[in-house]
Amino acid sequence: MSSEQNPVPDTAQAAAVGGPRPRRLTYAAALSALEGAALVAGGVWTLVLGLTGDPDDRQQAVTLGVTLIVLALLPLLAARGLLARRSWSRGPAVITQLMALPVSYSLLQAESMAIPAGIALAVVAVASLVLLVNPATTQALGIKGPGRTGESKPQ
Repeated sequence: MSSEQNPVPDTAQAAAVGGPRPRRLTYAAALSALEGAALVAGGVWTLVLGLTGDPDDRQQAVTLGVTLIVLALLPLLAARGLLARRSWSRGPAVITQLMALPVSYSLLQAESMAIPAGIALAVVAVASLVLLVNPATTQALGIKGPGRTGESKPQ
């Protein structure tokens, strides 16, 4: 049979069909899941302290705990999508990292135990961004650049 009858799929389609997942994509998903898990842990901790402790404002503590748990859904869903190689998942993962950078900066401005947390969050956010914009990750997710439809342009 000729190659016209059996076209070879491009590498993005081949990767999406069943090729091995790039390690960069797996690492990006793991970092996103780690951030989601940290948000859940912080939310549960704040919620429990708000309900069982003696906070200045119980309603504010409970609201913060619930908000952190709900916010954890974004990186957790993004991590699941990255592992499943869903192209939509890169957007929420990048948004999560961009939101983490100002938070890490504010943690670094504190004069307390928050400084190591700010350093860790900044490192994770920058590393995740680098992994998410890497060409291997983009290709594995089947994301084409702007204006690229996958067809070659006639010259």
